[in-house]
Amino acid sequence: QVQLVESGGGLVQTGGSLRLSCAVSGRTISDDAMGWFRQAPGKEREFVALLTWSDNTYYADSVKGRFTISRNSAKNTVYLQMNSLKPEDTAVYYCASAVIRRYSLTYYTTGDSYGYWGQGTQVTVFS
Repeated sequence: QVQLVESGGGLVQTGGSLRLSCAVSGRTISDDAMGWFRQAPGKEREFVALLTWSDNTYYADSVKGRFTISRNSAKNTVYLQMNSLKPEDTAVYYCASAVIRRYSLTYYTTGDSYGYWGQGTQVTVFS
């Protein structure tokens, strides 16, 4: 059974930082493409960041330069370091695992490309 469990969300002031974690069981994260998505109230889910099995990364323009995706293979955990947070970053953040390999990074910017999802963790940025 595959499980993805996010943690690390919370309430933070504008300009602050948070690190989200996604602990995975049932799959080896270094074999998969791992993504972070977010969904704000009243909005559609949107892609945030990607880390592939070959260590390629890809970010949404809105977070580029502020967010960093990484993994600890020994802990089978993916991270999202979020710096310089803005109120518009407020959302529920989800991690996801894609077991199908495609060599187009943009393939992984859509949620339908992922087979496994976590339950989400709330991030709220206040000004």
